[in-house]
Amino acid sequence: MTHDELWNQALSEIEVNLTRANFITWFKQTAVANLQDGVVTLSVPNGFAKEWLKTKYHKFILRAVRNINHDVKDVDYIIGQYKPADVERKRPAYEKRHTSENTLGSAEFNEEFTLRDITIDPDTNLNPRYTFETFIVGSFNELAHAAARSIVKSLGGSYNPLFIYGGVGLGKTHLIQAVGNEVLKHAGKPRVLYVPTERFMGEVVEALSTQGMGRLKEKYRSVDLLIIDDIQFIGRTEKMQEEFFHIFNTLYQSNKQILISSDRHPKAIPTLEERLRSRFEGGMIADIGLPDRETRMMILKTKTETKGVVVPEEVLWFIADSIKTNIRELEGALNRVVISSKLANNPITLDETKKILAHTALEPRRFTSFKKVLRCVAEFYDLNEKELIDRSRRKEVVRPRQIAMYLLREDLKSSFPFIGEKLGKKDHTTVIHACKKITQELKNNPTLEEEIRAVREKMYSL
Repeated sequence: MTHDELWNQALSEIEVNLTRANFITWFKQTAVANLQDGVVTLSVPNGFAKEWLKTKYHKFILRAVRNINHDVKDVDYIIGQYKPADVERKRPAYEKRHTSENTLGSAEFNEEFTLRDITIDPDTNLNPRYTFETFIVGSFNELAHAAARSIVKSLGGSYNPLFIYGGVGLGKTHLIQAVGNEVLKHAGKPRVLYVPTERFMGEVVEALSTQGMGRLKEKYRSVDLLIIDDIQFIGRTEKMQEEFFHIFNTLYQSNKQILISSDRHPKAIPTLEERLRSRFEGGMIADIGLPDRETRMMILKTKTETKGVVVPEEVLWFIADSIKTNIRELEGALNRVVISSKLANNPITLDETKKILAHTALEPRRFTSFKKVLRCVAEFYDLNEKELIDRSRRKEVVRPRQIAMYLLREDLKSSFPFIGEKLGKKDHTTVIHACKKITQELKNNPTLEEEIRAVREKMYSL
């Protein structure tokens, strides 16, 4: 296997775990420069990309490469140009090897079920594939959808800013980009700009280093609709929040529309400055929950109808029942089933589908540990792990400690005495009280529910 083939296959797996925008932002112009002694050397375009990939996506990259080549032990990063992968247009290696009529049945198949999207608009950063027509509406997202439709009719009106939050892979990026694409149809061609927060942060770093902050601010202040994806990342540095705060204020005071997405409620972003939090909460906040079984089935049926592929209903139900929490993974599973069937020249059956998705549907997908629970709770609430273990009774520590106790009990099934001993040598009755308190509060506190969901996502992604 060549370096290009290795990296293209790895990219296909990495893409499933990221939003499309983040994937394009951080993996464009990357390539495997070398593979020696079990270490993959990855070429990246600049120092900022190197640091970001190394600190944020290293585990995703290492896991993806290891799944293809089990001899890989680690990944290193260098700045250079080694025939960079075009993650916007380049098809995976296995698609390139099977493009004949005899193997796939038709050359159109690759275009229909390609794992790569069509070209992103360079002026708006929008993907034209994301439209309201292709967005499936259910009880889990109808409020967010209705609010999104409303701001299209009245930019800068009552829902400004509109803040949409929900878990990974539930359609936030699709919905917010659908707003942008719909607005572009209006007379007068309103100026729309879609920007992932990570890209915004990269632009700020570059502008600061080149003394170009004036030009950058003018770029953002000139838009009629600013769409910011994954705003939770901005809480990491005060400088980023300060620059965004000024841009936000200028647009808001000019009655320009601001649309924001996040994986959690503004109150659940621990390092977010109060002045930004209050502005986010001053508009409309809508959540996207988990799709129910019937909605997952509708998504799969719509996908097959759009692509002109016939898949037995029992197969679709199996996929819908196997993947319940991530629409992106749901569509990815369907793609794998259809592509595998075409490559093997076999009909799509339930038995074959079970084999193809065995690693997704039949094996345990998630694993965590005591150390991961403590680390993720501490990081989420901006604490030191030692503070959770010590006997501190400060309010900012007691609450996260109770949540850690709850997660250790619910997810690891640890005993009450064990949890008490590990977290400040507490009596087991203290742990029982903490677990009951969190369980009870979860019934009436959606913010706490979002916080715990976000912590869990972090725990199981490590």
